[in-house]
Amino acid sequence: MKQEMKCNASKSSEGNTTKSLSCDDECARLERNRKLALALNIDPAAHQDDHIPYSTETLHMFRESPKWSQAQEREFRVFAGDEVEKRLRFKPMPPHQRSFLHALADDFGLDSESMDPEPHRHVAVFKTPRFVMAPMKTLAECVRIRLNAEAAAASAIEEQRRLRSNNEAYNGFLLTHPRFGLTVEEIRSDLSAPLEATPGLAFDISFLPSEEIVIKGKPATSSTNISPSSIEAAVKVIKPTIASTISTRRLASSCQLCTLDPSLNILHREIDPSASTDGWSRVAAKAAAPRSAPKQEGVGEKSVYTVLGSRLKEAKKKKEAMEKAKADEAVVDDWEEEVRKEEELGGDSNKAVDPDPSLDDPSVSNNTDVDRLEVDVLTGGGSS
Repeated sequence: MKQEMKCNASKSSEGNTTKSLSCDDECARLERNRKLALALNIDPAAHQDDHIPYSTETLHMFRESPKWSQAQEREFRVFAGDEVEKRLRFKPMPPHQRSFLHALADDFGLDSESMDPEPHRHVAVFKTPRFVMAPMKTLAECVRIRLNAEAAAASAIEEQRRLRSNNEAYNGFLLTHPRFGLTVEEIRSDLSAPLEATPGLAFDISFLPSEEIVIKGKPATSSTNISPSSIEAAVKVIKPTIASTISTRRLASSCQLCTLDPSLNILHREIDPSASTDGWSRVAAKAAAPRSAPKQEGVGEKSVYTVLGSRLKEAKKKKEAMEKAKADEAVVDDWEEEVRKEEELGGDSNKAVDPDPSLDDPSVSNNTDVDRLEVDVLTGGGSS
């Protein structure tokens, strides 16, 4: 920082030559900016003119009403330059104008507050310790800087788009899988008719390390000025003739349009489905095979899945047997008659089965658990 003051030097005193100034808020801000510029390798002189101390919202509202906004900015600058005044009160105004005052106060480092209800609501601005000074640039200057920056950015984008389109414009042919022993002279002789049919263009034929052949179009002379789009249009016109000649004389398997740089690097090539019948094109043409996890068998141990599978299989068999037994079992209307038939069949086959006396004689009762179980089994759990 610099401060103008008297030297006060004399023969007996050095005066103020060795006096150091105390660092205030502005000094601390400048020091922080200097350290950041050193850390980020930024030249402050190169960015000084492009710095905009106002927010995008403030600039947008300024562009909507420049004259009114400039009048309010002048009042802010007068208030900021007055060291005595601590508060500035504006007259009542609509909400969108009050929003501009609040945004501008924030850019100046001032505090603002809306007071009183409508229609007397107005804005009051206060100086606080965070206020240092008014911005050096006016709103009009910053708007002009922003417009120039936007125009430069749009121009740069357009230039990049133009360069990209020029780089992607076709300027030659790519011959894949050429015939064994093919020479440049043979290619030039066989393709002389279509290549010479383009006035103002000359074609260079070169072999690439990948055993492919490129035919690059360029202006015939150094004084000829041909745009990349014109070269692309010319090679597209003669491509059918060249492709037919190459196929008829079997010079190569395919002919594609391509974009070549001065070093003959292929930047872009035409997608030709007939150029490749192997590789990924063939794989992609078919449905992908379903994926299955590889089966791994343990050595000396039974797999957990095998144990669970066997148990589930046994349970399933038991369930099916029970369902089949229930389906085969006939429902008997008279269970007593059915019991007598079973006893008769048992007597004929020499099976000693003593009938229960309680079945014939109601006076005889036997309440043992065995008899009850036998009756339940014979009746199938039913009751008469």
